[in-house]
Amino acid sequence: QVQLVESGGGLVQAGGLLRLSCAASGRTFRRYAMGWFRQAPGKEREFVAAISWSGGSTFSADSVKGRFTISRDNAKNTVYLQMNSLKPEDTAVYYCAASRVAIATPHVYDYDYWGQGTQVTVSS
Repeated sequence: QVQLVESGGGLVQAGGLLRLSCAASGRTFRRYAMGWFRQAPGKEREFVAAISWSGGSTFSADSVKGRFTISRDNAKNTVYLQMNSLKPEDTAVYYCAASRVAIATPHVYDYDYWGQGTQVTVSS
């Protein structure tokens, strides 16, 4: 069992930046690939970025490439999402998730554990 707790969301102006953190419980964190997803009101949950168990491989959605960076610190059981050059369309609840599939996967169905989400609002 893995429990995930996101933090770092908030209100920011367009062009600003935020760093989301996701703290994981358990000693097996390093066995899981990790991902970030987001869901805006009235829309389906969509993939943002993922990172392999070792951190050696990452994968990002086209909509955030060059602006968002995913990273992890296995010693701290934490995964991060650095978000730069934020746009109003980035407004959503952001969720982190853990996958037993060790590769950086963009598929919701590959993820076994989810956090409760953190709100990110970007004003124009």
